[in-house]
Amino acid sequence: MREIEKDVFGNSTQELYMKPKHSNDFTEDNKPQNAIILAAGFGMRMVPINMEVPKGLLEVHGELLIERLIRQLHEVGVRKIYIVVGFMKEQYEYLMDKYGVELVVNSEYAEKNNLYSLKLVEENLSNTYILPCDIWCAFNPFSSKELFSWYMVSDLVEDESSVRINRKEELVTIADGAGNAMVGICYLDKKDALTVQSRINVMCENPRYNSAFWEEALYLEDKLIVKARLVHFTDVFEINTYEQLRELDAQSNHLNSDAITAIEEVFRVNKADIVDITVLKKGMTNRSFLFSIGDQRYIMRIPGEGTDNLINRVQEAEVYTVISGRNICDDVAYINPQNGYKITKYLEGARVCDPLNADDVKKCMDKLRDFHRMQIKVDHEFDVFGQLEFYEQLWKGAASVYRDYTETKKHILELKKYIHAYAKQKVLCHIDAVPDNFLFFTDTDGKEEIRLIDWEYAGMQDPHIDIAMFSIYALYNKEQIDNLIDIYFEGKCDRKMRIKIYCYVAVCGLLWSNWCEYKRSLGVEFGEYSLRQYRYAKDYYRIVQEELCKDGISI
Repeated sequence: MREIEKDVFGNSTQELYMKPKHSNDFTEDNKPQNAIILAAGFGMRMVPINMEVPKGLLEVHGELLIERLIRQLHEVGVRKIYIVVGFMKEQYEYLMDKYGVELVVNSEYAEKNNLYSLKLVEENLSNTYILPCDIWCAFNPFSSKELFSWYMVSDLVEDESSVRINRKEELVTIADGAGNAMVGICYLDKKDALTVQSRINVMCENPRYNSAFWEEALYLEDKLIVKARLVHFTDVFEINTYEQLRELDAQSNHLNSDAITAIEEVFRVNKADIVDITVLKKGMTNRSFLFSIGDQRYIMRIPGEGTDNLINRVQEAEVYTVISGRNICDDVAYINPQNGYKITKYLEGARVCDPLNADDVKKCMDKLRDFHRMQIKVDHEFDVFGQLEFYEQLWKGAASVYRDYTETKKHILELKKYIHAYAKQKVLCHIDAVPDNFLFFTDTDGKEEIRLIDWEYAGMQDPHIDIAMFSIYALYNKEQIDNLIDIYFEGKCDRKMRIKIYCYVAVCGLLWSNWCEYKRSLGVEFGEYSLRQYRYAKDYYRIVQEELCKDGISI
C-alpha cells in the first residue's frame, strides 16, 4: 500500500492509484460487456521497429503487449473484444483463433486517425473499455464491475496533455501549460456510451476531424464527460518510441532490429549509445529516422513499401561512389546495396527549396546546371520509356484507374521520336531533382551551401529531363515552367529545346502517374499529386502538338 501523498496539483492520491471510489451496490448493469482495442495506426514514432512489427505485437518482459491486455481483460470476465486493425493487419489475424477476438479493418488508417477507427465499432459501445494497443500496465487496469465512466491519466506532468484533474476528480481541459499525462484507457457506461456514439457519428461527417483522436468525443465545453482515474506514472507505460521500449525492457527481442544492428556495426557502438531516435516525415519512397551518437546526429533511411521492385540499390551505391567528395550530395556514412539502408550525416538547420521563391529556384537551377556540366559518367542509364513500361508491369495485369489510359499512353509514346532527335548528350542526371531534394544549409564558415539528396533513380540521361522533373513535382503551370527553363538556360533556350522539355514534362507525368498507381496497389496514396501527374501527360502532349503545328510538323 502506497503512503498518502499529494499529486502535482495538490490532490490526495490515496486510493486513486487503484480504482475510482464507489459503493458496493453492484448490479448486472454495472458489469463491463466488451472492449475495443485500437491497433490500426502506423506507430511511426516507433522507428525502426515499426518497419518489422506493429506496436501491439511488441514484446515486453516476454509477453506481447496486446496479448497481455487481452489476458487482463479475460481475468475480469471481458471476453467480447474487438480489435480495430489497419497497418500490418495480417499480423494480428492469429489472435482470432488464440483468443476468440474479432478483427475490424480500418482501410483508411493512413488518412484518418483513431476517431474513425472507433466509428467502425461504435454500435458496440455500451459498458465498454476502450484502449490503445501500446499500453503496458503493471497491474490489471480492468474490473469485473464498474459504477461509472472514467478516463485514465497518470500523475506525470506533460506539456502535450490537454487535461488536468481538478479537486472534484473531474478532467478539465487546459489551453496552455502542463497537465496530467493521458494514458488512453477509458471505460464508458451505457449512458455515456450513447453520448459518445452520437458525437462520433457527427464528427466523422466533418473532414476536419480526419486527424482527430477519439478522445475529442469526450470533450464538452471545458471538461470531459467522464471522471478521472488517476494512476502512478511508474505503473502504466505507453510505448511510443524505441527508447521507451528499451527503458521498460532492455532485453526485449524487438530491440534487435536490423537497422539498429547496422548502426552498431557501422559506428562500433552499443545499443545504449544510440539515442534521440526520432521519426522523420514519411517520404514518398522511404521512411527515415534521426538518431545521435555522441554529439553527432545522423539520418537512417529505410526503404518503403515495394521499393525493392523500384530501385536498383547496386546502381544507387555506384552513383554515391562517383559523386562522393564533389560537394554535390549529402555526406554518406554507410550504404548497403543489398537492402537499401543508408546513413548520412544530418545537416543541422537545413531547409528544402521553396519552389515559389524566385531566389531559391535560381540557386537550385545554378546548382543543377553546374552538376550537369561536370559530365559525370556511370555505367547505367535511366531509360524513361523503359521505366514507364516497367511500372505498368508492376500492376500485374490490373487495368489503370484512368479510363483513357491506353489513348494517353499511345500519345506519350509518339513523343519518343522528337525527344531522340534532340537529346544529343547524356550525362549523369539526378532524375528526382525535385524541390524537396535540394537542401540549403550554412557551412562552418557561415557560407550558404546547397546539396542534392536522394539519388535512388539517378542514371545516364539527357540533362534537361531534370528540369521537367523539378517542374512537375512543384506542380508548376506553363508560365512557371517556361520561367524555370529560362532560368536554367540563362535566357538562351531555343524553341526546339523548349519543346523537347515540354515532351519530357508529358512523359515524366505519365511515368510518375504509373509509379503512383503501383504504390496505390500497395495501399499508399498520393492524393492530388498522382492526379496532377496524369494531367501533365495529357496537357503537355497537347501543348507539344500545338507548338509543332505552328511549324507545320505533326507528331
